[in-house]
Amino acid sequence: MIRDITLKWWRFWVEGDELSIRTGRALALCALTGLMAGLAAAGFFWLIENANHLLSVSLANFAPPPAAGEHAMSKTVPSGPPLKWALLALPALGGLLSALLIRWLAPTATGHGTDAAIYAYHREEGRIPFLVIPMKALASAIVIGSGGSAGCEGPVTQIGAGCGSVLAKWLGLNVKERRMLLAAGLAAGVGAIFRAPLAGAIFAAEIFYSGLDIEYEVMIPSLVASTIAYTVFALFFGWQPLFTMHHYVFDNALKLLPYMILAIVVALGSKFYVIVFRQSEAFWRSLNIPGWFKPCLGGLATGIIGFFLPQVLGSGYGWAQKALNSGAQLEAGSLTATTLLLMFFGKVIATSCTVGSGGSGGLFGPALVSGALLGGACGIILNRIFPGLNIHPGSFAMVGMAGFLASAIRVPIAAIIMVSEITGNHELLLPTMWVCGIAYFTGYGKTLYRSQVRTRDCSPAHTGESKQNNASLAL
Repeated sequence: MIRDITLKWWRFWVEGDELSIRTGRALALCALTGLMAGLAAAGFFWLIENANHLLSVSLANFAPPPAAGEHAMSKTVPSGPPLKWALLALPALGGLLSALLIRWLAPTATGHGTDAAIYAYHREEGRIPFLVIPMKALASAIVIGSGGSAGCEGPVTQIGAGCGSVLAKWLGLNVKERRMLLAAGLAAGVGAIFRAPLAGAIFAAEIFYSGLDIEYEVMIPSLVASTIAYTVFALFFGWQPLFTMHHYVFDNALKLLPYMILAIVVALGSKFYVIVFRQSEAFWRSLNIPGWFKPCLGGLATGIIGFFLPQVLGSGYGWAQKALNSGAQLEAGSLTATTLLLMFFGKVIATSCTVGSGGSGGLFGPALVSGALLGGACGIILNRIFPGLNIHPGSFAMVGMAGFLASAIRVPIAAIIMVSEITGNHELLLPTMWVCGIAYFTGYGKTLYRSQVRTRDCSPAHTGESKQNNASLAL
């Protein structure tokens, strides 16, 4: 009996059973992709921190507040107020330098990253050139470090996806495996840079479609890759969540009404974000000037906004952190609803100028910040309207982040998980689910990423699958 069991075990795992070989091979490939993407994400974060110190801090005497989980690599603290004229010019300089860098060395690395990765998955058989990885990291670090209003998600998505694609090319894998590793690398990059490995994996499954469909084949590979990448990143920069906040709880069913109002508000806010960004893209495309010069003008427009409202410059995660803390203070006093709304509109317009003009940076991060600002403002106002419900603006800022992502990016499940991971707060899952569901359907048809398709049937990556499935069912 024991001998028979031992023999079966040996044949299954050692003698080459097809299933065991495929499983072990897939795990090894996904783990290696996660290792590459984790190292790339750590290097990218290091570049951003150093670019921020060399450009914003040294040249403009400007250091925006960090999120609780962000630790500046340099201990230099600016003395005195920021140099306003330097703030005006720096984003233009950063846009010009990054555009020239990409134009000369890696033209395929242009844009905000995530959309390019989605396009490569659907229409390029998962191919991303190797040079995109270092050039995207360097160009995006220059844009963000110089004060450009952009996020690190878009670049790290393309960087991580590029790691998976390049690994598949080096190993001579087929198209299906290359797409799988591209998605796993995408998940690994997001999971590492946001300290949210589970959300990164779910994000990779949802992000390719704007409708109610997911890329379920990449879920398990993404879980493996994202776990490894997060671990690698945390070894360099710590295990703490990106944000911290009070552990608010949902303890009153009547609060579903103000949360429903929040869902409608963030859905409308996300539509505003999408429309402004799309119009900005169309405007910059219509200008009859050299393409490499457009990010410079977009950076100048961002600098003009930053001259009057410095809070919009850079990634803005520190201001999202302040919105999550209901007792946060500004230099001029408390963080009021008016201030938060002003920062929201400024952030949307500045991001549309920076990224819409062709600047290298992401849209996901600014969407996260915009959701926190809008949610915090909504919480302050609703607390006055419903004084008996004891509404905490910080909890509305957190849930607002999730609702904004669900509506603008079309990733409702990833948004629910992500805000819990990046804040370390799992007590608000119920209102987060409620808000994300309403915001997702309210914002239906609007997405920031043009390369997203509605369902799997619309994707060139799955051409002919429906016919094959129907034929197999008929048999």
